[in-house]
Amino acid sequence: METKTKDILQKYPKGKTENLIPILQDIQEVDGYLSEDSVVEVGKYLRLSTGKIFGVATFYNQFRFKPLGKYHIQVCRGTACHVLGSATVLEEIEKVLGTKSGNTTKDGLFSIEVVACIGACGLAPVVSINGNFFAKLTAEKIKEIIENHRNQE
Repeated sequence: METKTKDILQKYPKGKTENLIPILQDIQEVDGYLSEDSVVEVGKYLRLSTGKIFGVATFYNQFRFKPLGKYHIQVCRGTACHVLGSATVLEEIEKVLGTKSGNTTKDGLFSIEVVACIGACGLAPVVSINGNFFAKLTAEKIKEIIENHRNQE
């Protein structure tokens, strides 16, 4: 078991299944996602099957099972963004990066996540990259933004 996961588990009483979600949240906060190994270790610690843990974790959209890229792109698909073209922006992101939403590029630089609403409707369509907002996007603008991030490497 990795030391980080072991340290997290030791903060909680062994076998207390009501601590499952806080444990998973702590692991994801440290690791950025829930690895298969961490789920197995949590299962042993709480005496739960991995199937049960995955069932709980997949019910909540806050949990991820793949590491995020260095640049995590969140594409807003709320009503205002949808009406003003976020589908086209998302298509362009997927095309430029060669991967679909929910995935990370093979080089580990970019990950894409579709979110229901970022709460920046006046800036629609909007994308967040590592918490930085990019507003009133078009396919051409997002392509340039991605290239600028790539060039930083």
